Amino acid sequence: MGTLTGKTALVTGGSRGIGRAIAERLGRDGARVAVHYGTNEEAAGETVAAIESAGGSAFAIGVELGTPGDAERLWAEFDRQADGVDILVNNAGIAAAHPFEEIEEKEYDRLFAVNVKAPFFLTRLGADRLRDGGRVVNISSGLARAATMPHLLAYSMTKGALDVLTRDLSKLLGPRGITVNSVAPGIIDTDINASWLRANDEAWQGAAAISALGRVGTPADVADVVAFLASDDGRWVTGHWLDATGGSLT
Repeated sequence: MGTLTGKTALVTGGSRGIGRAIAERLGRDGARVAVHYGTNEEAAGETVAAIESAGGSAFAIGVELGTPGDAERLWAEFDRQADGVDILVNNAGIAAAHPFEEIEEKEYDRLFAVNVKAPFFLTRLGADRLRDGGRVVNISSGLARAATMPHLLAYSMTKGALDVLTRDLSKLLGPRGITVNSVAPGIIDTDINASWLRANDEAWQGAAAISALGRVGTPADVADVVAFLASDDGRWVTGHWLDATGGSLT
């Protein structure tokens, strides 16, 4: 019996990177996991297969976020395969393609649509499906608290907004025993970061040096933190911004 046996989890952006690691960890802990993806159905299928091969249960949901009615469509797909949810992980997000000096209004709006509006309405519409004693975990960023990469200003702003959602929502859902927390990764070795992180040894070593622990983070490092908050061990932690940057902000 895993710590999450009998629970159902929804992980947005669960097909790759940090989201996949979270989905797989929650699956190992016994939860039935809804693996959401935007466009990469193949990657979502691989994640579901990995969870099932490890003895867990999972299913995929394909809905592109940042489009009108995205939250309604996602929950409609979810409802076809599950009855209620215990753990909602708002992980899906996009990064800024252009720095502050170059970003256009269209890209700015897209960032906020995916990174802020989507989790807001996913949580609002999901509140009635979320069982008492449930968990909401929002994946933030160390950039919400430190100007380590000021050229990514618009992206950092979205994560700051997500943290406000965490803070205030913890008060609204607290009477139902539902905890709401933010987990803030630092530099993580994912395919999204690979183009610059693995460009050369200097880039890798420079990223590792930012952490107090002297290494680049892995998706599993973040997933294990989320698993703690999703478990009964995290029952007394809510409204909290949890630094999962490996000491990059110290």
